[in-house]
Amino acid sequence: MATDYDELRTDVKESQDNSLEALQSANAPDARSVVRDLDEADGLDGMDVPGGEFVAEELVVQVIPQAEDEFTCYSCFLVRHRSQIARQKGGHTYCTDCEG
Repeated sequence: MATDYDELRTDVKESQDNSLEALQSANAPDARSVVRDLDEADGLDGMDVPGGEFVAEELVVQVIPQAEDEFTCYSCFLVRHRSQIARQKGGHTYCTDCEG
C-alpha cells in the first residue's frame, strides 16, 4: 500500500487546529485599548517617573581647542598628551591605553 508523505498526519493536524482555537479564544487586548493605555502613559507629567524631571536650564560648556602637545587617539578618540603616543601608522596616532 502506498503512503502519501505530503499529507499531514492526523495528530499534527489536530494539534494545529487546537492551537488556532486557543489563540482565537484567548483574551487578547484589542488595538484601541492598547492605544488608550499608551496615551495614558504619555500623559504623565514626568514627576512620577524617576529621572523624568524636566530641567529648564541651559547647559554651558567651554570648548578648549587641542594644544600643540596633545593628540587625539584614532582608536578611542580621547585627547591625550604626546607622552602617551604608542604608535603612529598611516597618519593615525594611537595611545598607550589602546595599544597596551
